[in-house]
Amino acid sequence: MVLISGSARKELSGGFCLTTNNRMEIFAAIVGLEALKFPCKVRLYSDSRYLVDAMTEGWVERWKANGWWRNKKEKALNTDLWERLLALCARHQVRFEWVKGHAGHGLNERCDELAMTALKQPNLPADEGYEQCPEDKSAVKITREGQACRKCSTPVVKKEPRRKRKPGQTYYYAYYLSCPNCGTMYMVEEAKRRIQTQTFL
Repeated sequence: MVLISGSARKELSGGFCLTTNNRMEIFAAIVGLEALKFPCKVRLYSDSRYLVDAMTEGWVERWKANGWWRNKKEKALNTDLWERLLALCARHQVRFEWVKGHAGHGLNERCDELAMTALKQPNLPADEGYEQCPEDKSAVKITREGQACRKCSTPVVKKEPRRKRKPGQTYYYAYYLSCPNCGTMYMVEEAKRRIQTQTFL
């Protein structure tokens, strides 16, 4: 991350051996705010929709008010980090703003460079919050758009298959769910369609 105040500039970077992109986006915001020595007005830029929307749309406050449940069936993820971030936002006046990633934004590109360099470092520490997370991510059934990907927690999107049906195929999927971040695909039983065959005598 890059911290700028007037003419002063400071770069920070780091990583974990096992974590998710979403956790690292939240963690970056936390580390940046924790680096401030006194209460400040902060404009925090990020290319993570997950982070920015969760904070600006009030999702995190609602999840916390609901006992860290996103809805009646799904628990919120990364609650350990959201708790830390909310506490820091109570200390500082933070304005979150989204910027498009890989679009030529100089400081955003620099942050990507710092992140990639950090990931290549040997003996990265463990992300204890992720490794000790009680939620069994592999048990979460992905059935609708907007749910968190089991691998990286990015909201999945609905897509229509491009492949042509094969001869003799008895069913097809009208759509599937895909993670725009890591590319993981989820086939949805509700999208399964049987192909009607006709027999002529």
